[in-house]
Amino acid sequence: MQKQISKPTESELEILQILWQVGPSSVRFVNDKLNQKREVGYTTTLKIMQIMADKHLVLRNTESRTHIYSANVSEADTQKQLLQKFVDATFRGSAMKMVLQALGNHEASNEELEKIKALIKTIEKGE
Repeated sequence: MQKQISKPTESELEILQILWQVGPSSVRFVNDKLNQKREVGYTTTLKIMQIMADKHLVLRNTESRTHIYSANVSEADTQKQLLQKFVDATFRGSAMKMVLQALGNHEASNEELEKIKALIKTIEKGE
């Protein structure tokens, strides 16, 4: 059975995306990255990251004076879990309805359509 990942909040997901992209980081570094998009106080970032450690979303290395945080959940597992919850809640569990809605509201490029076709072929072959 797959380990259930604690569902991250929007703010926690923003922090996880930074950690997934750049790797283990200090609160100051994460806060600086967040502030490139919107103003976030250092203590707010610190508190969120402490909560994330309590929820086991991140690991905290306390060996040095500056604590270093790293993601404790994979990006792929988190995306999979969040997507499944979204499909269940929004499309009553129907991935087909979600895909049709997404394709109907988005002009897919030829490259995107080719990737979708390749994925369908892979699924049909049971790979």
